[in-house]
Amino acid sequence: MNSAIGKWDVHLENKADFSKAMERIYAWYEQEIIDRVPIRFSEHNADFNVAHLSNHKKWASLKDRWFDAEYQLEYFEQSIKGQKFHAETFPVFWPNLGPEVFSAFYGSQLKYQEVTSYSSPLIESWDQIDVLKLDMKNEYFLKIEELTNMALERCEGKYLVGYTDLHPGMDCVAAWRDPQNLCLDLLIEPDMVQKLIHISIDGFQLVFDHFDAILKAKNQPSVTWMNIPSFGKMHIPSCDFSSMIAPEQFEEFCLPILLKEVKPMTHNIFHCDGKGVANHLDRILEVPEINAIQWVQGMAEDQPIMQWVPLIKKIQAAGKSVIVDLQINELSDFMAAVDKKGIYLCIGADADIQPDIMKRVKKWA
Repeated sequence: MNSAIGKWDVHLENKADFSKAMERIYAWYEQEIIDRVPIRFSEHNADFNVAHLSNHKKWASLKDRWFDAEYQLEYFEQSIKGQKFHAETFPVFWPNLGPEVFSAFYGSQLKYQEVTSYSSPLIESWDQIDVLKLDMKNEYFLKIEELTNMALERCEGKYLVGYTDLHPGMDCVAAWRDPQNLCLDLLIEPDMVQKLIHISIDGFQLVFDHFDAILKAKNQPSVTWMNIPSFGKMHIPSCDFSSMIAPEQFEEFCLPILLKEVKPMTHNIFHCDGKGVANHLDRILEVPEINAIQWVQGMAEDQPIMQWVPLIKKIQAAGKSVIVDLQINELSDFMAAVDKKGIYLCIGADADIQPDIMKRVKKWA
């Protein structure tokens, strides 16, 4: 057993095999296999089963619903009630106010929809740049703290508590400036873009460590929206904005910050969101601190997964692990075409067929 795993005493009522699952994950981080590749399952009707919870409450706005900490915890706890967590699937609550919440810690306002939120541009002219100050007392930061602490009070033996989605670098800058404006800025005001980038990264580690310390004090591993834990510090770097720029611009504006944000972490899984971001994969794969790539192939013509087998093999050949989303009907062809080394499967499947899928995967030659 990995020594890091042995030091942690985690008991979950609905995940008796937690330690064995973590052994598989720690092997996967190093492109090794214990007995089979890790698998994360998602149930197709999970959200439908708890949709009724909002019927008895009325909020003045969608933001009020998102900020209702009691409701967020109740919704999550109902969603895992009676659920079986097979393979490397874990019950994880992570406080979520939307993917651009890190930009809101500096003053951006988030606009809320049913299932996500987005940031209103904060910097409309360069003379506003001085308003960008990390504020660990603003409403977004304090709400993430409240959600975290409330979950920690209720989670014992039931679920893990993770940290929120944190995006410094170009994705944060795009939230502050607006992506279209930022594309022009790269050509017209590159020095100002660099200034914004450095503002976004300067406070990142402080924020990460703040929440990591809160969680570690309660014996929680490091985990967030991807639901893959680490007993050290686990980070999901990304740069979705890079799908809009050339390799030379990625090298100048994105790579230096990526190198900085992954350095202090124990494990890094780069979120590669589609073929536009994959244009920069060669440089990303050269970053030694990145353990794995989450490949997100997109919808419509970007499916099925088999067209991306060469890209997946490229990631493996670079010595990195890779997370792959599969449909059940793609599993046999995929296993026949790809070496299992370093693969982490994400499969949507109802609970009653998950054990059979695990048996199939265990036979992967």
